[in-house]
This record gives sequence, C-alpha cells and structure tokens, in this order.
Amino acid sequence: MSSLGEPTRRRRVLDPVERVSEVVFGVLMALSFTGALSVATAGREEVRTMMLTALGCNLAWGLTDAVMYLVGTAVERSRKLALLRKVIEAKAAEEAHRLIAGALPERLAAGAGPGALEALRRQLIAAPLPRSGIHGEDYAAALEVFGLVVLATFPVVIPFVFFQETALALRVSNALAVATLFAGGYILGRHAEGSPWRFGLAMAGIGAVLVAAIIALGG
Repeated sequence: MSSLGEPTRRRRVLDPVERVSEVVFGVLMALSFTGALSVATAGREEVRTMMLTALGCNLAWGLTDAVMYLVGTAVERSRKLALLRKVIEAKAAEEAHRLIAGALPERLAAGAGPGALEALRRQLIAAPLPRSGIHGEDYAAALEVFGLVVLATFPVVIPFVFFQETALALRVSNALAVATLFAGGYILGRHAEGSPWRFGLAMAGIGAVLVAAIIALGG
C-alpha cells in the first residue's frame, strides 16, 4: 500500500533507475558541448571555455533537478496523505474500497475482492498517519541528484585537461562517455533482471542518437 501510506522502511537513497537517469542526463548535457567543438579550429582557449560552460550548465541543471525532486516529493506525499485521509473518513466501507482500489496497480485492483479491500481499509485506519512535508532523507536524495548530474560531467571533459591535442581528447572523451552510458545500461539491466549486456549496448546506442539530436537542434 505504498500508494496510500508510507512504506515500512523508507529508502534513504535514490533507486538504480533514478541514479542512472541522472548520470545519463549529465553525460548527455556535457556531450552536447564537446560535440559542438570544432577539432580543426578549436584552440586551448575554446577548449577551456567549453569545459567551464559544460560544468556550469550541469551545475545549474543539477541544482534544478534537486529542487524539483524535493518539490515532486512534497507534492506526491501530500497527495497520498490526502487520499489516505479520505479513506479513513469515508462514511461507507464501499467508498473506502473504491478509493483503495483506485490507488492500487490495475492488475492488483482487478484481483482484489471486497474481503481484501476491507482488510486493507482496517489496516490503514489502525496505522498512524505518515508524516507530511519534506524530511531529512529527502534532502539527502536531492543532494545525490545534484552530485550525480555534476559528477557525470567529468568523464566527458577531463580528457581535455590531460591531452593537448583536441582531436585525441575528443576521441577519449567520447569513449569514456559511451563507457559511462554502457555502465548505466548494464546497471539497469541487472536491476530489471534482464540481460545487462543487452541493456548496456542499448543505452550506449540510445545515448549516441540522443546526443546527435541534441547537437543538431543546437543544444
């Protein structure tokens, strides 16, 4: 019943899908800057400007993502609490059953009979109301969102620090970006209990297509 009440054990960190999503976003944003760099004409000053711009952009987007994570968490928690109160205050058990069924996943709702819905209603009424607002673990998760987006910049831009030749730095940067995207897909594959290698290759391919689209659209 995580749709209505707080789970028994709250997670303190982002789940694998959220983590990978933030890293992929950060990598793609950084790639949109390195991909627009001209190998033929870019000097060290242009490279330096690109690196600072990519880092600044990901700092800004990381902060935005973190704030919106907190906003989304507060809104979703408030919505669940309001729904839970409606269940508790329902004048008829049938009305509470309807609310509970509406909060359940479709297949679970279809298979839940009146007995199961009534058992859930009694359990929800007996349990203490969950806390509203934003909690300490939410700020920790938002900080993780910020950190992941910012850290994802470095595999893409760090080669330009160590290699003076722009073409070589760009090749190494692209290789590290693809490796990072592959690793993200691999983690998602394991989380989905699918084929990690297939997910990794798919993520790397999708990332290549997305960054090409970002550059083409002037991103």
